[in-house]
Amino acid sequence: MSIEDAIPSSSGRVIVVGNEKGGSGKSTVAMHVAISLMKSNQRVATIDLDSRQRTLTNYIENRFDRAQHITRNLEIPHHLCFVENTNYPTAEDEAADGKALTDHVVALARNYSFIVIDTPGRNSYLGRLAHSIADILITPLNDSFVDLDVLGTVDRLTMGVTGTSHYAQMVQDARLLRYRRDDVSTDWFVLRNRLSMRFTQHTLCGRGAARAVTEAQFSLHCRPKRARDLS
Repeated sequence: MSIEDAIPSSSGRVIVVGNEKGGSGKSTVAMHVAISLMKSNQRVATIDLDSRQRTLTNYIENRFDRAQHITRNLEIPHHLCFVENTNYPTAEDEAADGKALTDHVVALARNYSFIVIDTPGRNSYLGRLAHSIADILITPLNDSFVDLDVLGTVDRLTMGVTGTSHYAQMVQDARLLRYRRDDVSTDWFVLRNRLSMRFTQHTLCGRGAARAVTEAQFSLHCRPKRARDLS
């Protein structure tokens, strides 16, 4: 099965938290989004595609254990840790993983209002597939030039955005595919996460990085958000 064949036609909305750079806060954002939706009386399922790191999976398991220990009914989403074939997968392996993931999403979307998918901090077949079936894409980003590389290249003198990064191009391709295939426009939110007020307000580098992030957001037609706006 190719990415083009992945069409989760159902009522549940798919929220993908994606960024090919590690350490940007994807799993933390995915957890907060899922629990916030559950506190709003939504039925939520979560999928962890990073079967090696398992950050979201570990959090949910720890939350369940804590709820048992303190005998409280904490919100816990229906969860799946999807284990992909990472040992030099063939095209057939990737196709099988893709079909399995799509089947899971379609089945979950029949019973849950939202499916929150946490993707790994690297380029992967399942990560790209998840982006192409997203109704909402959230990309956490820190105010630094290291993180900005996932959106675009920046002129060192003018701080202007001069090009599109490989990740941003992949997102644009996935959004275009989603629109052509399903007539659905994926909403892309770039979330400025883990802001350092002293860094962003009182240093030239910090101000430049923040300005470049904002310019990249608008040039790529994504919606800027701050972490506190999700609460």
